Amino acid sequence: MRACVCLPTYNERENLEAMLRALEAVLGADDRVLVIDDNSPDGTGEIADRLAKELGFVDVLHRERKEGLGAAYVAGFRWALEHDAELVLEMDCDFSHNPADVARLIEASADADLVLGSRYVEGGSTRDWSSIRRLISTGGSFYARTLLRVPIRDLTGGFKCYRRKVIETIEIDTISARGYAFQIETTYRALRAGFRVLEIPIVFSDRAAGGSKMGKRIVLEAIWKVPVLKLGRWRPATENHHG
Repeated sequence: MRACVCLPTYNERENLEAMLRALEAVLGADDRVLVIDDNSPDGTGEIADRLAKELGFVDVLHRERKEGLGAAYVAGFRWALEHDAELVLEMDCDFSHNPADVARLIEASADADLVLGSRYVEGGSTRDWSSIRRLISTGGSFYARTLLRVPIRDLTGGFKCYRRKVIETIEIDTISARGYAFQIETTYRALRAGFRVLEIPIVFSDRAAGGSKMGKRIVLEAIWKVPVLKLGRWRPATENHHG
């Protein structure tokens, strides 16, 4: 497998089929999508199973309960590595990430170990956001960037493409963060391990259907987790050689 797109879902019945059919148009013959459903009460998991039968590039991973985005991604990353994916992507199912940009992230991975779809580099932007949400997002990235002393502009974004060696190195099973802090920690660990991290501009749009998953607990987790990351100064268990 060349690339596996990890697509976590919780109550995304209004978006899932449209998203998978949009991804079908941009993925290559050796690429797959893994739907990671956290036992959605709205029937998203059943829709995913139906689509997996119709669309040959779709697999479904059912989880017993909702445990947060970070836990869902860890499960998806494990599955992707077990199925020999060379590249592992993460993205939202609500069309806040443009499916057409998946091809751009994969292409950019030729020159980087971790590619970030960034709202806050030149050419990137957010669309249809309230001023409060924009302040929380930009403030969160600035806060994390300043405390961790890293050059990344968009540390809280969830549109990424990892080379498998990054995931194998950053010890995802030891990451307990569930929300935005998961995105901060995975990128921080990749930088600490000496991997090449590249940001490319994307336009992030607010979801058109379904409800937002962002809550106070997610924001608070990111606030206290960043100083913990800084104090911990995580390093990989083994030295890496990046070519």
